Amino acid sequence: MKMPNSAHKTKPIPRAWEAIPQSAGTIICALALLASTAGAQTLTVLHNFSGGADGANPYAGVTLDSRGNLYGTTANGGNGGGVVYKLTHTNSGWTFAPLYNFGGGHDAAVPYAGVVFGPDGSLYGTTYAGGTYDQGAVFNLKPPVHISPNPLAPWTEKVLYSFRGGTDGVNPYAAVTFDAAGNLYGTTSGGGRYGPGTVFELSPSAGGWTESVIYNFSGPNGALPYSNVIFDNAGNLYGTTLQGGSDGRFGAVYELTYLTGVGWAESFLYSFTDPSDGASPYAGLTRDASGHLYGATADGSGVIFELTPFNGAWSYSSLYGSGGGIEPCGALGSLVIDAAGNLYGATTCDGANGTGSIFRMTHISGGWTYTTLYSFSFTGRNDGTYPEAGVALDANGNLYGTTIEGGAYGNGVVWEFTP
Repeated sequence: MKMPNSAHKTKPIPRAWEAIPQSAGTIICALALLASTAGAQTLTVLHNFSGGADGANPYAGVTLDSRGNLYGTTANGGNGGGVVYKLTHTNSGWTFAPLYNFGGGHDAAVPYAGVVFGPDGSLYGTTYAGGTYDQGAVFNLKPPVHISPNPLAPWTEKVLYSFRGGTDGVNPYAAVTFDAAGNLYGTTSGGGRYGPGTVFELSPSAGGWTESVIYNFSGPNGALPYSNVIFDNAGNLYGTTLQGGSDGRFGAVYELTYLTGVGWAESFLYSFTDPSDGASPYAGLTRDASGHLYGATADGSGVIFELTPFNGAWSYSSLYGSGGGIEPCGALGSLVIDAAGNLYGATTCDGANGTGSIFRMTHISGGWTYTTLYSFSFTGRNDGTYPEAGVALDANGNLYGTTIEGGAYGNGVVWEFTP
């Protein structure tokens, strides 16, 4: 589903996937090195998606493993339903390999979310479409049993659950999260008992997985959860909804607490009431060591916010963004936090050229300073345009991410930003 440039002023509501013809060029290493506006800082394109077997339009960001390799997904390309890929870090640079091509039909298709590592070390993710009922699926991807010298050796995919599109939910958009017991949690952007989405749990059982809906959104209690959920140390879940809340339109931040004998109960931490405090949080939440929650809104000119727990309640603060604007240029992906407490992210249409930017929120003397680290170019031919996802941070402070368009073939890129 490749949208025209004009459609990327806001994150598109996904539709059914469409095939993109395959083309040559499945392994492409870093091709471009660009000087950032910050001087010595540089952005390197690690891979240009051709739209063929390597995929196209990576709406998701990348996941780092312990060796610094990158894993991600594309919503299009491959066999028509998207691709899971790996970028391996070697002494000579980066090597790209597609791990799996989704075929649609009963297979999963159109992964808008990234992949995560499960307790067994394999990859887990969701797709917006595909599965038995073509309403989306949860999948697992395992490497070959025997190590192969061929980087293109296929991985083995298994659909763990296919959504029916009814009370169990429909069209999961976000990544999944595991608890300490190996249960998997996620959200669906629609369906459920009342229609505007669910929070679900998949529990391993007798060699398979059992799905249960642990919460149904209804509108007043939130609607359209496009973000993932995260845990705190006590086992509570936190997330955002794109719409709904007390006003019914601008979205909310919620908490789910498990009560023995009762189940999961929701409480609102904050409801966005008008664009002046931000609106439409596509992004999920990031939690620091003190239990503070950080997030971002897409509309209202984009707001970065903090929720601080105090005596059983939560206090909302806008850290950056004036709100009230009509141009949605905030961060659509979740923020990432470093050891010093600084926040990093990407905006989809901000920056000097209106095609997206990489930013840092620096925590100094109890306050916050916003810095644009890099602005993507107007054409994006050499660096990409419209980064829809959040960024990943390695141990050396390097940032990694994707753009859904631009690059050598116009189908998006994977990039590295070196401070």
